[in-house]
Amino acid sequence: MKELKPRIHENGIDYILVGDYYIPDLNLPKDSQRPIGHWGTLRKAYLQLYRPKAYNDLVFSGRLNTVLADLNEQASDRLSLIMDQMAEAVTAFTVKSLLYFQRCCIII
Repeated sequence: MKELKPRIHENGIDYILVGDYYIPDLNLPKDSQRPIGHWGTLRKAYLQLYRPKAYNDLVFSGRLNTVLADLNEQASDRLSLIMDQMAEAVTAFTVKSLLYFQRCCIII
């Protein structure tokens, strides 16, 4: 019987001998080590549940962690901007209402 090689390369794919069968040696690229945070975790769960094809495309291309980390940074920046705008609006409203209250008290 012919001796089988433990590793072969065919059609641009490496194969490993397991028992009597050659199995593709698939390795996913390394993801960046940036944290995906709260918003990235929510997006990942959404993709897994409702967009499995998009999720698999990102996983197999090795871009999932990068996309989720970018999304988390964008969402955090947007939340900070909204919170600052709300704080300014509350402060302006408070100042206007205090001025109005002062005018009312002076008239009386």
